[in-house]
Amino acid sequence: MRMLHTMLRVGNLDESLAFYCDVLGMKLLRKKDYPGGEFTLAFVGYGDESDNTVIELTYNWGTDHYDIGGGYGHIALGVEDIYSNCEQIKARGGKVVREPGPMKHGTTVIAFVEDPTGYKIELIQLKAAPQGDTAATAGTAR
Repeated sequence: MRMLHTMLRVGNLDESLAFYCDVLGMKLLRKKDYPGGEFTLAFVGYGDESDNTVIELTYNWGTDHYDIGGGYGHIALGVEDIYSNCEQIKARGGKVVREPGPMKHGTTVIAFVEDPTGYKIELIQLKAAPQGDTAATAGTAR
């Protein structure tokens, strides 16, 4: 067995595709309308579905808002340079809701960004963080 995808319901498919593709750098892998069920599925990711776990964005026609709920946590993405990635995300219009810094009660450097629907995406530094003032940006884990 292997993980195939995570599904997120989105209220504005075009806005969500712009975020995941233009801000986070994923590629639109496939998209299909289902007129009988009045929904559209779009799959995005960093590589082909045969080798990578991807995100399925589900747009139910006529629904423009979802309550995220208390059970949802986040999607995690590993990055080589969390500080640079956060600056690039901001420059592309993305919303960084927790600046990079060590997680509470630990040393792993993390940050959080938010997609247009309100879903949180955690960025995790994969290797030693580049030198920077982490004390000024440290926050609490969500």
